[in-house]
Amino acid sequence: MRVSRSIALLAGVLALMVGAGTAAFAGADVGQPAPALVVPQLDGAVFDLGALRGKVVIVNFWATWCPPCRQEMPVLDAFYRRYHSQGLEMIGLSTDRARDRDAVVALAQGLSYPAAMMHAARPNGFGTPDLLPVTYVVDRSGVVQARFRPDDAGVTEDRLAAVVLPLLAEAPVE
Repeated sequence: MRVSRSIALLAGVLALMVGAGTAAFAGADVGQPAPALVVPQLDGAVFDLGALRGKVVIVNFWATWCPPCRQEMPVLDAFYRRYHSQGLEMIGLSTDRARDRDAVVALAQGLSYPAAMMHAARPNGFGTPDLLPVTYVVDRSGVVQARFRPDDAGVTEDRLAAVVLPLLAEAPVE
């Protein structure tokens, strides 16, 4: 009797762990409403994806130790600077550990767009990415229109322009 109770308890713990692991890599599906994302930025302001309805938003997950992340950051920065005045918003979410905040701040100081530590997000419906970098484009209505990952050629100026510029040309959502 005691063995079966222990096995049942172990099975329950394993089920919770598997479920938690699945949720951690939830991500966001193209064509679906963007999940909730609220996070304090490195400068102290709060980024709330839901409050940005009416804007086109880029959400980029990166890390200081990730060479492909650092390669695409100048592309993202230039794109943000060029189109921010036309309604483009952006957040760079560092997946670095909390203790690496100083390295994140140092790298983010060279960027025009805001950055934040992913672990501070409450809520983060995107979850923890299983591959870095990953970048989402959310339209003015709050729907995910694209996801860029390094296994599908990642972020380039041309790929961003092909998705984002038609969205910026649409009338803002009232």
